[in-house]
Amino acid sequence: MPSFDPVAIRSDFPILSREVGGKPLVYLDNSATTQKPLSVIDALSRFFSHENANIHRGVHYLSREATNAYEGAREYVKAQIRVPDTHEMIFVRGATEGMNLAAHCLASRVSEGDEIVLTIMEHHANIVPWQVLAAKTGAVLRFARLRDNGELDLDEWKSLFSARTRIAAFTQVSNVLGTVNPVVEMVAFAKEREVLTLVDGAQALPHGSVDLTEIGSDFYAFSGHKIFAPDGIGGLCAPREILDSAPPYQTGGDMIEKVTTEGTTYRKSPERFEAGTPNISGAVGLAAAFRYLEGIDRAAAAAYEESLAVHAAEELVKIPGIRIFGTAPGKAAIVSFHYSAAHPHDVGTILDTEGVAIRVGHHCAQPLMDYLGVPATARASFAFYNNESDVEAFLRAMRKVERYFG
Repeated sequence: MPSFDPVAIRSDFPILSREVGGKPLVYLDNSATTQKPLSVIDALSRFFSHENANIHRGVHYLSREATNAYEGAREYVKAQIRVPDTHEMIFVRGATEGMNLAAHCLASRVSEGDEIVLTIMEHHANIVPWQVLAAKTGAVLRFARLRDNGELDLDEWKSLFSARTRIAAFTQVSNVLGTVNPVVEMVAFAKEREVLTLVDGAQALPHGSVDLTEIGSDFYAFSGHKIFAPDGIGGLCAPREILDSAPPYQTGGDMIEKVTTEGTTYRKSPERFEAGTPNISGAVGLAAAFRYLEGIDRAAAAAYEESLAVHAAEELVKIPGIRIFGTAPGKAAIVSFHYSAAHPHDVGTILDTEGVAIRVGHHCAQPLMDYLGVPATARASFAFYNNESDVEAFLRAMRKVERYFG
């Protein structure tokens, strides 16, 4: 049975034992990338030490082993997130490439005057591909706004749909606000109107289990490096019918069926969209990360993360001039804030002198920053390997910031 012991879990992550500037590392930049457990590191080492070879078409033993590891990783990950039988999972470099690929696959289904519904809380990766598509096709982007607590204004979002709406793309969890969107309800609403949906799951999988048969979206994108796996790997889950009818995204390698001097035919998905030598070791590491997560009580871990974030936020607002963005109920363990007395980059720099790693800037969400009326925020984001000592170190460092600038 999965269990959750935060003390034991912390020991699984070697990097957390190091020091920065002579002080214990306090890593609170988990929304940008997560640290890797020893089991993932070992899985990569085993692959490179014992199985490394190129996949598919190789008749020698190592190639067969590497192919089995790669395709086995795909099937294991699909089972872990319950990819529907009608869907395929394409290995991509991350959620960003996944959403670009989705926009590419849907280009022929959008015409001039058609509409694409987004939210103002989206990451650039779920805005820019649709802007590019709109520029090519003459489609129109429509953005739903938020309530004061950072919740999506669901009524307004629904009101944006019209007879010309073709696509609705939205994040499951905001990387800035921590807001958890009601994606099951949103997908169902769009389906009733025959609108295709894409869910950006990059920030959702780190904080809990995901069941794509329950969500029901047409497309779902995620990144491995957000969920304790290597960087440069992720997945795009999408209907085979759409994937197999879309033109190739890149060409060459195993996506080819037959090449002649007169032309080329292409394989079906997933190979159709995995040109060249893929990130074989990344897929192995991704599966290892999911295996690690399988042994953790994700609900208990999420509750623990939330308790850390709530405590940090409650103490943080005691500093005059601190404003926290995103207070929606049930939000993920992300605390984004602005300190009126100092620029976020100054805040982050001082925290770094105390060994505390946070993220500062616009977090690839400039439309949201404009909407909130700030150029940037500071963001502390928590994972289940963080602890109360991390929170206290963060708060002590913030009091140092207050002494400098307050």
